[in-house]
Amino acid sequence: MLENTELNTKTPDVLVKILSRKREEIAERSAVTSIDDLKQQAALQTAPRGFVEAMNAKVAAGKSAVIAEIKKASPSKGVIREDFDPVMIAKSYADAGAACLSVLTDRDYFQGHEDYLKAARAACDIPVIRKDFIIDPYQVYEARAIGADCILLIVAAFIEQTDLLKSLYDLSQSLGMDVLVEVHNAEELEIALQLDLPMVGINNRNLHNFATSLNNTYQLLDSIADDVLVVTESGIHSREDVAAMREHQVNAFLVGEAFMRAPIPGDELTALFD
Repeated sequence: MLENTELNTKTPDVLVKILSRKREEIAERSAVTSIDDLKQQAALQTAPRGFVEAMNAKVAAGKSAVIAEIKKASPSKGVIREDFDPVMIAKSYADAGAACLSVLTDRDYFQGHEDYLKAARAACDIPVIRKDFIIDPYQVYEARAIGADCILLIVAAFIEQTDLLKSLYDLSQSLGMDVLVEVHNAEELEIALQLDLPMVGINNRNLHNFATSLNNTYQLLDSIADDVLVVTESGIHSREDVAAMREHQVNAFLVGEAFMRAPIPGDELTALFD
């Protein structure tokens, strides 16, 4: 157990690498489009769709609240889907009853793009989260400027900068966006819960070795108040996985790879959750 504890206190190498590139990317983008320009673009967007509201509505109706992910590739799996059409995928998910969409916008490691989020959101009427490695106010304004209804904040990126985590969380809320705060372990959860948040994501993937274990969610549940919506992320591949989570009163799911490998992603959503 000591070995795992030591791992948990060290930022995973893959995350260090991604965040280093992300800082370069922010500098490159801000040289082309200023943060003031992004603020103006954000102000012109239509009001955000309620992400947490949509999730809670599904749960209140006795259904699984599914965040269905649009993801072309990942660092651990490479290209996941060759015939990548964000519009088709978004419509497929919405028709299958997804509560919300998650769209990867990181270009270097996930082959994502901001245009994929714009296209997916325009193709349906459900809320969309920008799935990226957000570490700077520039990216928060950028998220709203491209139409995101919610952003992801990964606590592992802020272990030494919890004040920055809070400021980005507050900024997102001030722009009308919800926030999915993601944790991997008890240390990160303790930091997240200081934000007094309505929703928290528990990622079942170990960023040190990419292995997944649903026990990660189960082990952290007792520390979370009943009025906080728990979203379990990664490792959901079967109806049995879904049933096991629901037995633990976890009714919200973020699923990507299992859907993206299916010919019609929405059909796999139906197969897993109906």
